[in-house]
Amino acid sequence: MASRRVSSMLSRSFMSSPSLFALRGKHHNMNRGVYGYSNVAAAEDTITPPVKVEHTQLLIGGKFVDAASGKTFPTLDPRTGEVIAQVAEGDVEDVNRAVSAARKAFDEGPWPRMIAYERSKILLRFADLVDKHNDEIAAIETWDNGKPFEQSSKIEVPMLARVFRYYAGWADKIHGMTVPGDGSHHVQTLHEPIGVAGQIIPWNFPLLMLSWKLGPALACGNTVVLKTAEQTPLSALLVGRLLHEAGLPEGVVNIVSGFGPTAGAAIASHMDIDKVAFTGSTDVGKIILELASKSNLKAVTLELGGKSPFIVCEDADVDQAVELAHFALFFNQATSLRKTSGQCCCAGSRTFVHERVYDEFVEKAKARAIKRAVGDPFKSGIEQGPQVDSEQFKKILKYIKHGVESGATLQAGGDRFGSKGYYIQPTVFSDVKDDMLIATDEIFGPVQTILKFKNLDEVIARANNSRYGLAAGVFTHNLDTANRLMRALRVGSVWINCFDVFDATIPFGGYKMSGIGREKGIYSLNNYLQVKAVVTAIKNPAWL
Repeated sequence: MASRRVSSMLSRSFMSSPSLFALRGKHHNMNRGVYGYSNVAAAEDTITPPVKVEHTQLLIGGKFVDAASGKTFPTLDPRTGEVIAQVAEGDVEDVNRAVSAARKAFDEGPWPRMIAYERSKILLRFADLVDKHNDEIAAIETWDNGKPFEQSSKIEVPMLARVFRYYAGWADKIHGMTVPGDGSHHVQTLHEPIGVAGQIIPWNFPLLMLSWKLGPALACGNTVVLKTAEQTPLSALLVGRLLHEAGLPEGVVNIVSGFGPTAGAAIASHMDIDKVAFTGSTDVGKIILELASKSNLKAVTLELGGKSPFIVCEDADVDQAVELAHFALFFNQATSLRKTSGQCCCAGSRTFVHERVYDEFVEKAKARAIKRAVGDPFKSGIEQGPQVDSEQFKKILKYIKHGVESGATLQAGGDRFGSKGYYIQPTVFSDVKDDMLIATDEIFGPVQTILKFKNLDEVIARANNSRYGLAAGVFTHNLDTANRLMRALRVGSVWINCFDVFDATIPFGGYKMSGIGREKGIYSLNNYLQVKAVVTAIKNPAWL
C-alpha cells in the first residue's frame, strides 16, 4: 500500500465565521491534485497519519485501566479496513466501576461543591489545551472516522473548544428565583445538579457530540459516565486525558468504550445513574427510553434520526441552490460541523425542487456530484472520505440498489469508489416518489434524492409527512415564502438560505421521532438540573 507522510496540512487555521457553508464554499475549488470520483487512485494512495495512538484503555476514576474482562476489540481505518488499534471492551462490570467512581465524585468529591467560578476555570483551561493539541486531536478523529482532516482540524476541534468555553461561561450563572407566593411565605427555587449522568455518543461526530453532552453536564456540577461508539473510540480517550490535565477531579468524567447491547444497555438501565443522554438512531433511542423506564425512571434526552427536507422554491438561483443542496446532503466527509458523506442526522436528504426549475436543477446537481473530490481524507482538498465501516457501507449500497429497482432515475454514482476501504460514489437520484425507501428512510450516506413539487401547500404537506422532524432547509428570496415555511415545517431547526449552521448558542433537537429535548445553548442546561422549591414561613413580614 503506497503511503506518504503528511506535513503541510498540520498548520493551524481558525475560521471567524460560524457558517459552515461559508467554509465549504471556501474550499470547494481546492481540486488541484485531487480526483473526481471516477478516478480510483485517490482512494488507493493512502497517507500515513501523523499521530500515534496512546490511549486505548478505559478511563475510570481518573486512571486509564483495562476492561475487567481483559477483552479488547479492533477499531478500524475506514480508508483500508485495517486495524488502527485494539481498544478495551467495556461491559456491565466496567460500567458498574465507572458509575461507582462517578457517584463517589458526586456524593463525596469536590466537583458539585466547588465554587462555580472554579469549575468554569477548569473548563476554560481544557479549552486552551484543546487549542494546543488541535492537530493531534484532529488527526486521531480523521483516522478513526474517515472525515477530511481539514474538516476535523478547522471546524470540529475548534468547535469542541468553543462549546466548552460557552458552557464555562454558564457555570457561575446558574441560579434560581425568588417567587411571590400567596400568604406569609418566602418562596425560592434552587437549581441543583441532577447527579450522575450517563451519556452515549455516536460515531459521525464523536468530538462534537462529546462536547454537546459533557459541556452542560459539567457546567451544572454533574459527574458523567460516557460511552463512545465502538466505531470511533479514540478521540474521546485523548480528550479525557486533557480534561484531567486541566484539573478535572478524579471520577468526574469516566469514559467506557464498548458495544451498545452490553455497555450501552448497562448505562441506560443502571439504577444509580440519574439521567441518560443518547444521540443515535431512532430505533436504538426507543430501546434506551424503555430501559430507563424499566429501571429507575431516570430522565432521558434523545437526539435521534432525521429525513430532513431541503426545499428549493421557484424563485431560486439554481446555481446557488444546487451548491447549497449539495452541501446540505453530502456534508460530513466534506471539507466544511448530530449527527462521512451524508453521515449527518440532519442531512437535507429529501431535496424538494419546484417544477419550474426542476430539470435544470437535476442536471446541475448531477454535474456537481460527478465533480466531487473523493479520496484519502488526509489529502488536502478532498471533499469526501470513506464511510465509517463495512456495515454502513453495505447498508448504503443496499439503499442505492433499492432506489434503482423502485423506479427512481440514477443520475450519478450508484456504486463503490475504488477497491479498498469503504468509499462510495456520490449518488444522485431524480424522479423520486415520496413512498420510495430512499425518500422515507434515513440512509446516512452520500445519496441525494430529488423530488418535484408544484406549490407551497403541496410541499408543506409532503415535507411534514415523515415520522422524523429534526431539521429543514429553505432556499428562497421571497420573505413571505420564508416566513410561511419556517412556521409550517414541523422540525426543530429551519435553515433559510443556509444549512448546517451549528453554533454553541443555537439549540438543536427534533420534533416527533427525531428526539426528546434540546442540545446546545441555554436550553441544554435544563437537561442536567433539578428544580427544587423551598418555602419558608415568615412571621410578621415587613412586606410580601
